[in-house]
This record gives sequence, structure tokens and C-alpha cells, in this order.
Amino acid sequence: MIDLKQEEKVGDISVFDEVSQYAHEQLVYCYDEHTGLKAIIGIHNTVLGPALGGTRMWNYKSEKEAFVDVLRLSRGMTFKAAISGLNLGGGKAVIIGDARKIKTEALLRRFGKFVESLHGKYVTAEDVNMSPDDMEYIAMETKYVTGLSEKVGGSGDPSPFTAYGVYMGMKACAKEAYGSDSLSGKKVAVQGVGHVGHYLVKHLSEEGAKIIVSDINKEKIREINKAFTVEVVNENELCNSDMDIYAPCALGATINDDTLSKMNCDIIAGAANNQLEDENKHGKLLMEKGIIYAPDFMINAGGLINVGLDFLGNYSRERVFKKVERIYSIVLDIIHKTKEDEIPSQEAAIKLATKRIEDIGKVKLKY
Repeated sequence: MIDLKQEEKVGDISVFDEVSQYAHEQLVYCYDEHTGLKAIIGIHNTVLGPALGGTRMWNYKSEKEAFVDVLRLSRGMTFKAAISGLNLGGGKAVIIGDARKIKTEALLRRFGKFVESLHGKYVTAEDVNMSPDDMEYIAMETKYVTGLSEKVGGSGDPSPFTAYGVYMGMKACAKEAYGSDSLSGKKVAVQGVGHVGHYLVKHLSEEGAKIIVSDINKEKIREINKAFTVEVVNENELCNSDMDIYAPCALGATINDDTLSKMNCDIIAGAANNQLEDENKHGKLLMEKGIIYAPDFMINAGGLINVGLDFLGNYSRERVFKKVERIYSIVLDIIHKTKEDEIPSQEAAIKLATKRIEDIGKVKLKY
């Protein structure tokens, strides 16, 4: 474990400059030559409680890309926990590499030892390319893990809760845009139909929405096409589609200069993290274009609520669903604050989350 004590650089990025920019508490590099483990754990804020956030395994183009990703993701988890009313902080971990090639029991257990070495300051769970079964291997080495499979007494796959929260948030946006929260007949473009996207399509289909989908994984497209009535378009053509609502449910940064120049929709509400390539610039552009945007860390909080309540105790699926349903009212609150303060919805949501941290922790934060 390398805990940064001196000036380091990743590519042309000064580590301390970036950590300072995002106001992180701690950044931990994890390396094990025998298993090939290369991981970074980002602990953003622990004022409300231990930093809980999933571990993502991804074949990043560079260590610099992984570094920036873990900083942005862990920061988002702080806001997500705070705005959801959870007594948890924000953290995230990334394991660098192709999951199909490097994921082994030995690597996952070695990562678990690194998590254990933080003595509960960081609690991990599943994320992209990780499963409840993978969490079992990590749990062999640390008790600071949640979201284990149901067969061993855990809460299992959090995807249904994430999708349900996105669905609730989307309906709240529709209420504001159309005067009714019904999605029947609305043209919804879902980018990414993995676990969360699949469950979201199910909700939309049951309500009678007209669904457009895209995914780089052809097998996922075959599965969704077999299960539901959808229109399949190429990934590069999705932004040009005739749609009312755009739901990004894959990786982040799909709301950028290029896509915004093409996109013609009323609402953006999806499950992906860090949807805005540039938080300030593109948040303002959305407001100028009159597009209602449900900030990602708010609308996709269902999965965190599930694993968070699992970790904190007194867990029940009914309790989770009731808490996830509150995303509807939180989204409406943010939309109203956006109008009142004349600020982008991302900024409004961050202010709401930050206020809870400051009120409870009796601290002053700079975000």
C-alpha cells in the first residue's frame, strides 16, 4: 500500500493538486506483483460515516485515466450518501485491468487485505465488472464489505434498486416537463443495457414507453431485444435519435460538447456516474438548452441505499424500496431549487448534499 506522503505525478497530473481540487481525505495505491493487482482507493469524505463505495474493475487506457476516475467517482459517492440521508461517507476503488483476464480469487483476496488495512475507513461493494460472488472472495479477507450474495445472507445484486431509483427520478422529471409523471408513449433512449439498464427497460416497458436502446455489447442487445419490444440503434447514432428522454446507463461523460450539439430531448435521467464531461460547463449548457437534468449521484442512489442499509444493519427489501422511492421527491426538490436560485441542477444537488454534511458534522466544506 502506498499512502501518498510526498508530491507524486500520474502522467502530467500532480496528485496533490487533483486531490486538493476534489477535496479528498486520502488516496491509497494498492499493488501486488504476484497477483498482478493494481488498484486505487479514493476516500473522499468521512464526516457522516465510513466511506462506502463499490470497486470497479476496468481496462483503463492509462493509469492517469484510472486516477481521475476514482477521484470523481468517490466524490460522487459522498454526495450520493448525503443526499440519500445515509450516515455514510464517500469512497470508491478501481482495479486496473481486463476483468476477463486478470480477475482471480487470489487477486480479489489480495485486494480484500488492502481494504482491511484501512480499518473500516473504507467499505467496499460491487460495481462495474464485479459481482456479489466476487464480494465473497473479498470478504474472506475483510469484514468491511457489503452487497454479498443472498445465498450467504447478503442483500445481493443492487441493480434492481438502482434501476428503480432512476425510474422514480425519471417520472419526477416528466412531472415537471409534461405536467404528468406518466411515461406512457414517451420515447426513451437507454444507452447501455447491462444489469441496471435491463431493469430500467423493464419498468419503462411495463408503463408503455417507446424504448430505443444501444450497447457496445451485442449479447446484451440480443437479450434485451428478445425480452422487450425495443428499437435498436448503433451507439454512435443514439444522440441523433428522436427522443423525449435520454437515459445514460453505461460509463460516464456522455454529456459533452459533441453530444449536446446533436441531442434534442426534454429530459436526461440515467444511471451512469459522472455523466457530465465537465460538471460546470455542461451543467450550464443543459440549463440554457432547457433540458431537465437529474444529477447522476442523486438519481442512481438506489444501489448505494441497498448496500448501505445492508452494512448499517436492520435490512429489509421493503425498507430499501421505501427509501429509494424518496428519490422522486428529492428530484422535484432539486428542480425547484434550480428554478429559485437560477443555477444548474448539478450545483443545486451538490449544495443540498453539502448542507447535510456541514449541518451534522459542524464543518465548512469547499466543493
